[in-house]
Amino acid sequence: ARFFTYLATVALTLQACGAVGTPVLLLDRPNPLGGTIVEGPIVAPALRSFVGQLPIPIRHGLTLGELARFANAHEQLGADLTVLPMHGWHRTMTFADTALPWVPPSPNMPTPATAAVYPGTCLFEGCTVCEGRGTTLPFQQIGAPWLDGAALAASLNALALPGIRWRPAAFTPYTGGIHVGTPCFGVQLHPTDLAQFRPVTAALHLMAAARAQNPAAFAWREPWAAASARPIELLSGTSQVATAIANGTPIADLVASWQPALAQFQADCQEYLLYQ
Repeated sequence: ARFFTYLATVALTLQACGAVGTPVLLLDRPNPLGGTIVEGPIVAPALRSFVGQLPIPIRHGLTLGELARFANAHEQLGADLTVLPMHGWHRTMTFADTALPWVPPSPNMPTPATAAVYPGTCLFEGCTVCEGRGTTLPFQQIGAPWLDGAALAASLNALALPGIRWRPAAFTPYTGGIHVGTPCFGVQLHPTDLAQFRPVTAALHLMAAARAQNPAAFAWREPWAAASARPIELLSGTSQVATAIANGTPIADLVASWQPALAQFQADCQEYLLYQ
């Protein structure tokens, strides 16, 4: 996902090494969500940040090596970059297909199941609904003290979104994040078919449903220290998400508006791909 900050670190490393002539060797690794599906808006120029370092969509469908090649060329970073590619990985493979052990890249990314929903549910770090940090299921369960989990799950299941089921959930964040020490009620996401599941779309439907259930309590979080924009704008890379949720714009219309740019992004990335 674009806002997982290892990507920004790699881009800044390329920039620094390009400036002083230090060669970069990157040992590539699988994209745990595969390499065929892209989702979400591309970062607006005014909203570039450490969680939006490059002009790419939220779910970019590239490996870190491919992203490095894209960044070095597109951003004209000038690094002497060599990517050591993987053997045996293909774009249709999810992490389960690799038979590799999962090594958590973050305390809040403990399993591949977390990675499957993260491109969507990380957006909840931009509002007053808890994204599950401080629980045993970060990003997999979403809730707030003022939500009705059973009603929320029923409304979301009624949408019949492909590849996802929702169940009521109750949890208390024990550290970090929002609503620490306060019982929260909401839903747990259960992807049933990763080929059909679209985490960004699913999370936006969840966000819209949460706001609709209690618009007085739902709010956007204030900007992080020294940030010029709110977290929801920085994480999504656009002002469209907050505006659409606030105005009740159909999520399907919002998602459809991003498709031409996503198609162009995939076309532009062809020269940086390393795998069939």
